[in-house]
Amino acid sequence: MSTAAVTDKRHSTLRAASLPRWTPWAIAAGSLVLGIGISMAAGLDSQVQWGLIAAVLFVLGTFGVAARVEGRRQAKDRVATSLVWVAFLLAVVPLVSLIWVTVVRGVKVLDVYFLTHSMGVVADTEPGGGIYHAIIGSLEQVGLATLIGAPIGVLTAIYLVEYGRGRLAKAVTFFVDVMTGIPSIVAGLFILSLMLIFEMQPFGFAGSLALAILMMPVVVRSTEEMLKLVPNELREASLALGVPKWRTILKVVLPTSVGGITTGIMLAVARIAGETAPVLLLVFGNPFINNNPFEGAQASLPLYIYQQFANSAGSGAAFDRAWAASLTLIAFVMILNLVARGIARWKAPKTGR
Repeated sequence: MSTAAVTDKRHSTLRAASLPRWTPWAIAAGSLVLGIGISMAAGLDSQVQWGLIAAVLFVLGTFGVAARVEGRRQAKDRVATSLVWVAFLLAVVPLVSLIWVTVVRGVKVLDVYFLTHSMGVVADTEPGGGIYHAIIGSLEQVGLATLIGAPIGVLTAIYLVEYGRGRLAKAVTFFVDVMTGIPSIVAGLFILSLMLIFEMQPFGFAGSLALAILMMPVVVRSTEEMLKLVPNELREASLALGVPKWRTILKVVLPTSVGGITTGIMLAVARIAGETAPVLLLVFGNPFINNNPFEGAQASLPLYIYQQFANSAGSGAAFDRAWAASLTLIAFVMILNLVARGIARWKAPKTGR
């Protein structure tokens, strides 16, 4: 037998059948139809159950078809890919559903009047009123918490990465890990205990202090990871030129990681923007406009949503206002993230060609 014949025979044994590109879509469509049929035959009314059954059928169908045509080895690869897609859909579908329901129900009363008026003397069961007082309260409370928590968190992360050695650094790391898992109600109770000692009445800045406590560990962890990603060669090059370490951190390390640091701070802000328990304990809520966070009770968007929904009995004007305020809070967090991305791109170090 010639060498060319042996080579052709070897190549022919290495070739394997391959499924068309549209096969996953066909299997998914068939699994969906079959899953709905099985669910209806079994008397299952929940669409979540339909989706789970269709997902299981999709994974099993993918393995069966791929194993028969392409072999068990390639089938395992396709099953892994299918599991990734199923996990992706399980994460995306609830998120899209949440946003869709919030938009549909929130636009009923969301207008300029709703955004520029407070509840005032409007009862929760009556139509009218707005969230202007809650927007002011949220902006002031979250803003003050950010002014307190972000610098402390960033400086703590700089200490842990650049200077931290020995027992003190280990102790700080341990307490940061503990604070990361602290429930928000515990932070509120801590500030409330201090208020009771000094006989203080509810006011907006007290809520800011509790929110800052919740914000700091998130900022520390995210900033710490971003600082660790900065190559040591940059630090060593700066120090070799005789630049002091503090100036190296200020001019080299921080500008290199400013994008990630900003993103981490915005994630922390997004977390505290929706906290209700500390605000309920410390700020107490106020239907009127209070521009001074250092005196008197104050409103906030999460507390407003809770109060309106609690007094709505699942319908009515208060129910619509709760959904409209929820949509406003989601838009507020989304705008913060867009601003953070813009700042990160603007402040990112420019690389020449």
